[in-house]
Amino acid sequence: MPRRERRPRQHLPGIADIRIAADDATVALVVEALRREFNVTDPEPYDSGYTYLRLDAGNTAPDPDGDD
Repeated sequence: MPRRERRPRQHLPGIADIRIAADDATVALVVEALRREFNVTDPEPYDSGYTYLRLDAGNTAPDPDGDD
């Protein structure tokens, strides 16, 4: 069976989609470290063995007015 066609992914400035391939203890350690510096979503484990989460690094989009 052919793969279904995927919609193009949408990305937001300053938002990182993270995929972690590790055991539960390592995922917990990595998420804890990320939470110290960033806002992150709760990790979502999938049957594939990967855990997914999103990290908000703040708005990194260029300023349309050109102000720094």
